[in-house]
Order: sequence, then C-alpha cells, then structure tokens
Amino acid sequence: MAFDAIFMSAVVRELREGFLGGRIDKIYQPGNLDVILSLHGSRGNGKLLLSANPSHPRLHLTTLERENPEKPPMFCMLLRKHLSGARILEIEQPYMERVVALRLECTDELGDKVRRALVLEAMGRRANLILLDGEDRITECLRRMDGDLAAGVRPVLPGLFYTLPEPRFGVPPLLERELRFRGEEGDLKPAIQQMWDGVKEYPSTPTMLLREGKPVDFTFLPILQYGPGTECREYPSFGALLDDFYETRELQERAKQKGEDLLRSVKNARDRAQRKLENQRKELAATQDRERLRELGDILTTNLHAIEKGCSTVALQDYYDPEGKTVEIAIDPLLTPQQNAARYYRDYNKAKNAEAALTVQIEKGEADLSYLDSVLESLSLAEGERDLGEIRQELTDTGYLKRQSKGAKGGKKVAGRPMEFRTDAGLRVSVGKNNSQNDQLTTKMAGKFDWWFHTQKIHGSHVILWTEGAEPDEESVLQAASLAAWFSQGREGGKIPVDYTPARYVKKPAGARPGMVVYTTYRTLMAQPDQDLAKRLRVR
Repeated sequence: MAFDAIFMSAVVRELREGFLGGRIDKIYQPGNLDVILSLHGSRGNGKLLLSANPSHPRLHLTTLERENPEKPPMFCMLLRKHLSGARILEIEQPYMERVVALRLECTDELGDKVRRALVLEAMGRRANLILLDGEDRITECLRRMDGDLAAGVRPVLPGLFYTLPEPRFGVPPLLERELRFRGEEGDLKPAIQQMWDGVKEYPSTPTMLLREGKPVDFTFLPILQYGPGTECREYPSFGALLDDFYETRELQERAKQKGEDLLRSVKNARDRAQRKLENQRKELAATQDRERLRELGDILTTNLHAIEKGCSTVALQDYYDPEGKTVEIAIDPLLTPQQNAARYYRDYNKAKNAEAALTVQIEKGEADLSYLDSVLESLSLAEGERDLGEIRQELTDTGYLKRQSKGAKGGKKVAGRPMEFRTDAGLRVSVGKNNSQNDQLTTKMAGKFDWWFHTQKIHGSHVILWTEGAEPDEESVLQAASLAAWFSQGREGGKIPVDYTPARYVKKPAGARPGMVVYTTYRTLMAQPDQDLAKRLRVR
C-alpha cells in the first residue's frame, strides 16, 4: 500500500497526540532528502522523520539511529536558523491530500514571535519539503522545481507564494480490493469519506503484511482479503511499523547512494580478477599436453637424417604409439632439423615452467577473487559513511584504490563500530560489518575464552559471543550462530553450516588479506538465517 492520504491521516493523528503544542529542539539532515526534527512534547521526547525521497516519501515518528554528515547541508542550516525552538501550533492535512503542514511559532533574529510553516508533500516523484514564511511565501525548498504552467504543473521556487498541488482523489488498490471484499459496491467515495473521518477521530491499527516472513505492504486496518499465506502483524504505533518496514531498504539505499563509486570500483576489480583467472586456467590447461611436445622432439631427433630442409611437415613413425602409427609433425622450413627438434624441447620446458608459475598465479588470483567477494559482502552491510570510509581505507591499503596525495585531507584512519546484539540470556554479541572490523574483533578485542562464529566456506561476518570466561548457554550459542548465518552470503537460503570455536583457536596468517583467518578445534551446527531475530536482538 502506498503512503496514501488516509494512511497519512492516521500517522498525523498519532503525531498530534504526542507533540501538538510541543517544541522543536534540534534539526538534522542525515540524507539528501530526509530531515529529522527532535521534538519535545506532552509525552516526552521523540524524533520526527520527514522524507521527500521519491521512492518512499513519508513522515512518522522514528527511533532508528541515522548517521549525520560531519557538515550539515545548507537546507538543514536554514531550518536551524528559522525553526530551532519553534512551537508546534497545528499539524494540518488537507482533505485526501498527501500533504502535511506543521504550523509553527518561531522567534526571529530580533527576538519577535513570527509564524512559519514546514510543508511535506509526500507525492511520489514530485515529493518535496518546503519552508514557508508567515505569509505562506516559499523561503526555501528541498527540491526546487521550475514547473510548467502550460501543462498545469506549478513551480516550487523561493519567493513564490505557496499553493497546494492539484487535488487527485484516488483509492489505493489494496484499500479498493479490501472494500470490495467487505461487500462495498458501486461508488466507493462514501466509504472512503467514512473511513477518512474515522481515521481522523479514532485510533487505527498499524498493520504489516508479510509473506514468507518478508514485509510486502502496510496499512491502517486489519486486512481480510488474503488467506493464510499472508500474515497480518499488528504494531504498537505507526512509527514502529514504518521503521520496521523501511529499515532494511533504507540502509541498502543509503549505502548505495553514498557508496556507488566504491561499489563500482570493487565490481570492476572483481570482474578483472575473474577474467584474468579464467585466462590463466585456460593457459594452465594448455600446459597439460607438454609431454607430447617432448615426445615429438624425441621423434625428430631420432629421424634427423630423414628430414629434408625446406619442408613444413614431416611424416615419421611414432614409436610412443603402441601400434607404431605414423605421425605428421609441423616443422619450420627455415630451420635445420636439429633446430626444429630443439624448438619442441624448448616449448616443452616453457610449458613445464609455465605450469609452476600459473599454479602460483591462480592460487593468488583465487585469493584475490575471494577477498573482493568479501568486500562486496561488506558493502551490503554498510550502514553509513563511516562504514564506507573504513572499506575505502581498506581498499587503499590493499592497493585496489589509489592513495590520496600527501596534500589531500582525510589521511586519518576511519574507525567504525561493529553491530551489537544481546541474546535472550543477556550475553553480548558483536558482528563485524567489514574486514577491518572483523580483524579487530577476532584478533584484537576477543579474549581467548570468547566464542568465535563464522559460516563455513562462504563469506560472512566474524561474530563474537562474549562469554566473560564462562560456558555460554545453548540458546545464546544458537542465536549467535543464527546471526552469523544472517550476516553472510547465505542469508537468502535455508539452514547453513556455521563453525564456532573459542577465539584462542583462531589465527591470522602473516601477510593474509584483511578478514582472512585460519582456525582449528572447532564445532559445526546448522543455523537458520533469521532477519526477525537479528532485528529483535539488535542493540541501538
């Protein structure tokens, strides 16, 4: 279900209950199109997310931690200038519009009370966040739009008076199907009007729809149209529902936006390594016929007297053949018989030496390919610029990216933090998000009696179960193994083998790539990747 007007009305009601009359304490802009207002209201503190992202525009209270840039964007600085300390006078939503206006009382530079408004238009590709002055004139907007008056598309630019977008009454497909399923016939407008009034006045039911455990939709009322294949999971609030629905895709999107160039560089390096490895394997396969080169050299040497100079081929008895058949041997007409025989011996020795060299190169190429696969897995877990910076630093140190010039800033090492979890028994679990964090966890931080977990023979995070020297309970071991399974390349499958052992049995070989270790004296269990468990145990 889209974030439609009726669903927005339910979210607005929830927001009014806690923060109408409250104040804006702080303002952040974690993403190009996302703004967070830190609020203080009658029910305590909260954070309001206002997103003008065309893929999923929305507003709701959020508890998720989002990484903010070191330097606030200009739009964020402007909002701080005008709205810091503002009191929320009203939260308005026009009838059946995906538009919400926060009407605010602010203090200007002279200390006078003035009116402002912050308007979110959550309308797909034209989504926007707009700051208005007391006369509803646009001060600034997150996305400036020239518009096209001839086509009926209004401009949204600083200095213009704000006007609402053209009304577009529409019924979301999910809601239309549900009303038909419940027996509504003909024109649905009366039913929609009744639903709009009810949502504005009475609490709704935040509901997530899941299939095979994966979120597929959300709504504000119980859905009856689906069978047992769809789970309807109720949430305590719309903020919790939307945090849960968008968390994973937002993390992936932010990492993609911030790390697109990095991802492209790693994929290109991996593709080059793959092509080089395939060519080396073909060359190695060609060396397997080298014994025949030596045999042909022997046959030529034995029959030097029978070879006429100037011929391009010579037919001789092959005494290596059990039946003694004749073999045609290609020779260079410009060389003597002795030189042609020497050439076959030379090619034989060259192939013999090439086998040894190629075997070493292929082993190194396979290690490089495996390492780059692990970096791609790390990029899928990156949650912000700090994690990406750590991966970027790792790739620079390993030579895959060029090091910045001496005069360039940013030489300081970037240090991210592993993900933290707490088992149901209260034991702490740490999960590395990249190779650098994996190395730190396993070789620097973990004590010899803490337990180390890793998926068997596939790339994944290093997981440490902190035991404080005691024997961990069985459930904590299973949950740590499930985390190792989820944060691995095998997360989309069924049960996968996870090896685990006290950290004292895990060693990093000298000169090994980041994140590469060897281990002994381990046990293995089959663990189910479980996203819900990972969300439940996560410590923010």
